[in-house]
Amino acid sequence: MPSYAIKRSILIDAPAEQVFDTVADFATWPTWSPWLQIDPQAALNYTGNPGNLNSGYQWTGEIVGQGEMEHLVLNRPRRIEDDLRFIKPMNSRSDVSFDFESSDHSTKVTWQMNGKLPWFLFWLKPTITTFISMDYDRGLKMLKEFVETGEVLSELEVLGTENQKEMHVLGVRDSATITHIGPVMEKTLQEVDKTMQSHEMTPASEAISIYHPVNLKHGRFEFTTGFPVSSKVTPPSGLQCIQIPSGKFLRVRHTGSYDNLGNAWSGTYQYARAKKLKIAKRDGFEIYRNNPNDTPVNDLVTDVYVPLKSSK
Repeated sequence: MPSYAIKRSILIDAPAEQVFDTVADFATWPTWSPWLQIDPQAALNYTGNPGNLNSGYQWTGEIVGQGEMEHLVLNRPRRIEDDLRFIKPMNSRSDVSFDFESSDHSTKVTWQMNGKLPWFLFWLKPTITTFISMDYDRGLKMLKEFVETGEVLSELEVLGTENQKEMHVLGVRDSATITHIGPVMEKTLQEVDKTMQSHEMTPASEAISIYHPVNLKHGRFEFTTGFPVSSKVTPPSGLQCIQIPSGKFLRVRHTGSYDNLGNAWSGTYQYARAKKLKIAKRDGFEIYRNNPNDTPVNDLVTDVYVPLKSSK
């Protein structure tokens, strides 16, 4: 059977004992898990004494499927070893571990998974490795936010499928790694705003980012960030006009920090797979519904649109 291994790390500004106890208590997982947000109705069941050896939890949900996890080793505050079993949509088992390294009042957390695929899915190994690595990055980021602040500013709401009219966007095309995409987008949007105003063009109140083909293996995103315009226009120097064709889209709303927008994209695709919605090979986009300059971070609203194939 083809095996795969995932290993991701993050530095958290908290003592190792605090981070260890958070991870060891499965009741905290719904807050920072990279998978459960899209399925708030999933049934969760906890077994054993929280944070103790052989404690565990099980989940069953329409979107997240069914599975269970159990603590096999709890070496406080250095290491946790878990047995992870997926039951639906695919039966599999994996070894999961967390290592905690203290350094100057901070803790380096390393999350690892070693698993195997059914032999007939060997061709999915690169894709699965990439997606789980991204999930682990998002989960560790939310764990850090939760430990350091006591909350995670990220909520998802599925708004359903809808037909969108053709749109035109005046903006700048750029690229960035997943780590730096937020600051790069912010700088790009400021550039677009400045250029439009210098040409006496009034930017729309709601900004937009269009995602072009993504190199997931290298974690690099091509995007165009700008503002919608009423119709196709001749762009001033430094800008380009991008057309978003009309079509059917799945729309998911994210409320909270832009740093957690990856949850919305991952959740949207997770929902589409569970509902057997066919993703179209067209650009998806996100619309920022309020102004970050005068809106608290926890109230920022972003709508994510993933293109779907039209039913015949």
